[in-house]
Amino acid sequence: MNHMQYEQILKDAIQGEIDSRKFYQDAAGRMQDRFLKELFTRFTHEEKKHEEILRGFMEAIPETLPFDENRNYKVSETVDRPEVSDRMKPADAFALAMKKEQEAMDKYNTLADGCIDPEQAQMFRSLAAMEREHKLKMEQAFVDIGYPEVW
Repeated sequence: MNHMQYEQILKDAIQGEIDSRKFYQDAAGRMQDRFLKELFTRFTHEEKKHEEILRGFMEAIPETLPFDENRNYKVSETVDRPEVSDRMKPADAFALAMKKEQEAMDKYNTLADGCIDPEQAQMFRSLAAMEREHKLKMEQAFVDIGYPEVW
């Protein structure tokens, strides 16, 4: 991986966080349920924190990149993301959110696996853990909406 590739990975990750934040802002604006509105609003703030962490990486790209050159980072697999639709049902919004969180979690785990700088690898693992928590919350909300009989 060269500096341009690393920078592009970070740019794509930042854009992913921006897209996720917009998705959660839009979803929060559409939710009638106060709990769901607050949940999506909290995710909006968390995605902003992730973006800031990644921007910090962009500002401090080291001379020697902290990655094993033989890794496949699979970042391109996360580029296509569905757009939010005004006609989305809440269950569909949660399904899309689950997918987005899974993709982000996988991306950060892959970056951590290839990172040879322990501090940055840990930061990527922390980001993956945050995304995993978001995914679990989205899965629970999806089940609650899609299968109310389990309440």
